[in-house]
Amino acid sequence: MKKNYFNLLLIPVLLVTGNVIAQKKSKADPLKAEVVNSVDSRFEALTDLSDKIWSFEEIAFQETQSAAALSDYAESLGFKVTRGVAEIPTAFVAEYGSGSPIIGILGEFDALPGLSQNTVPTKSPLHEGAPGHGCGHNLFGVASLGAAAAIKDLMDEGKIKGTVRFYGTPAEEKFFGKLWMIRAGLFDDVDVVMDWHPAAETKAAVQKGLALVDFQVEFSGQAAHASADPWNGRSASDALELYTTGINYYREHIKPTVRIHYHIQDAGQVVNVVPDYSRIWVRVRDSSRDGLEPVWKQVEKMAEGAAIMANVDYKVSLISGIHEVLVNRTGSAALQKNLEALGPITYTEEEQVFAKKIQESTGKPQIGLVSEIKPMEETAEHSMGGSTDVGDVSYVVPTIRLSATTAPNGTPWHSWAVVASGGMSIGHKGMAYAAKALSMTMVDLFQSAELRTAVKEEFKEKKGDYVYKGIVPDGPPPINSNLQ
Repeated sequence: MKKNYFNLLLIPVLLVTGNVIAQKKSKADPLKAEVVNSVDSRFEALTDLSDKIWSFEEIAFQETQSAAALSDYAESLGFKVTRGVAEIPTAFVAEYGSGSPIIGILGEFDALPGLSQNTVPTKSPLHEGAPGHGCGHNLFGVASLGAAAAIKDLMDEGKIKGTVRFYGTPAEEKFFGKLWMIRAGLFDDVDVVMDWHPAAETKAAVQKGLALVDFQVEFSGQAAHASADPWNGRSASDALELYTTGINYYREHIKPTVRIHYHIQDAGQVVNVVPDYSRIWVRVRDSSRDGLEPVWKQVEKMAEGAAIMANVDYKVSLISGIHEVLVNRTGSAALQKNLEALGPITYTEEEQVFAKKIQESTGKPQIGLVSEIKPMEETAEHSMGGSTDVGDVSYVVPTIRLSATTAPNGTPWHSWAVVASGGMSIGHKGMAYAAKALSMTMVDLFQSAELRTAVKEEFKEKKGDYVYKGIVPDGPPPINSNLQ
């Protein structure tokens, strides 16, 4: 059971001040005021759903309870739900309405290993060693479904026509489930897709992030007694160490935009055996797919050199890879107007105390929560940061993205601090705010054929003659492979 800090779940406060999350209800467009009210009316149910997913702590391709909770809720609202799409048991699509336009919205719900945390502002695992929502995905899928539900309400009233489609997309943190959903053609008929992500600030997300590729290298040698007859052994562990040494020397000769990570998964079992098997997961990133390719191929090639030096065999297996985001500034500008209409999220004194304690615990300036709405940023040529399989969606269909505050400014992401914030009122407020901003922008897209056309024209211009091809191996998704 979650432990409260100063009794700060603040449910009574939220029930009284739920509308404070959106300071200014849109008077210019009554339909936008309706979707804001719709989110407010479901705030308690959405909060309960996000807390359930927070408590399930399910990692990539294992989100059975989380996917079921979201699917069941969508079904209870009248959505037509198709489960187990793209050969992924935890992937699903929930759809409402009929005909054009078709506006999609993405929802993620997987956790990260080893980040279990209570709802307190100091590190305190809820279940030692268990996963936790260190990227806020318990809020992500729920907010997006809440936005889709608000659009569904307008369709029921005959005020909007078309189709709203929620995509339940698993395994974003490890395998990138959207790749297989794209391969299955699930985005082929969509006009525009909406997306958001929990963050430490609220803004239209107009940076590209990084493209990446994941592959696994396995070395196979000959076991022997490490003392009695090591000359009869061919060490797979030696090959692995030589390989990582090569990677680390290579870092001096790559561009500043490149990132290389690895995780040693198996380097032998006991000290007195020359290991005959080793395995490593390697990830290469760059700010574009074009920049990624040569570095990826060079790092793969180094495995052969390591195998030759250790006199062992080797095997390289592609896991998956993703594109950088194809930013759509036309759609982002429409979203920006809605953020400005909503205004910033407001917080209680207790929530700011909680936030500052997290900042103190993680060695960050104690400035509290920040959610002011700044002007839309310029899109950097080489934007850094993380990576997302939303990038691949953005190369298939125009995609509009939002960041919404769900954790204190400066909070280390993929950490216990994000888990703590996402399970209490700070995260809940960000979740509701995202649902409102997303649904307001979806109102614009449903109402305005001109906006949809402009968004699509920018998409076509930026994509140019590039033909999208996913970085994904043949065969089914790696649901039960040794990669888990």
